[in-house]
Amino acid sequence: MGVSGSGKTTIGAKLAEALQCSFIDADDFHSKENKGKMRNGIPLTDQDRIPWLHSLRETLMKSMAKGTTVVLCCSALKHDYREILRSADPNYHPTDNVMIEMTTDNQNSGEFSGKKFEGGASKSRVLFVCLEAPEGVIEARLKKRMERGDHFMPASLLGTQLALLQIREGERVIEVDATANPDDIVESIMARLGELEEF
Repeated sequence: MGVSGSGKTTIGAKLAEALQCSFIDADDFHSKENKGKMRNGIPLTDQDRIPWLHSLRETLMKSMAKGTTVVLCCSALKHDYREILRSADPNYHPTDNVMIEMTTDNQNSGEFSGKKFEGGASKSRVLFVCLEAPEGVIEARLKKRMERGDHFMPASLLGTQLALLQIREGERVIEVDATANPDDIVESIMARLGELEEF
């Protein structure tokens, strides 16, 4: 997880290779409308993101049902977004009364209805690693990427993403320096995955 330009795709693919599992890029799940908004410098709203997160959750649920491990590259900037993804684990019950289930009627509106979990939090098998780097470093990466024309996310939206990024004290998220060599970052993540079992 992390803002655009933090290295999620590069590190995620390498981590999946190290874990010998599948790699999924959440960008591939964005609608044409979402990609168009971002390409034009328009920040996504929760109404834009919720159906996207819901489709990612369903993908994780299918992997868990098969007993397979996957590495998902996803911004997952807000705590509530991560709770939606954590709830792909059927044994996990989110805190803060987060609404998880969406009916067919309101998937496009980004509104939740149906099952509401209250309390009973447990550890989810969905784990998060946050890639962090100084704003200037990420901005430079985004500008180079746009110059190459290989991504839809402009550097102008970095500020809105940084404003959304929130990790709660005590939340089960490993924070990693994303300015290091990619192989070293993956090695660090592999070594620290066990930390998530400690809290």
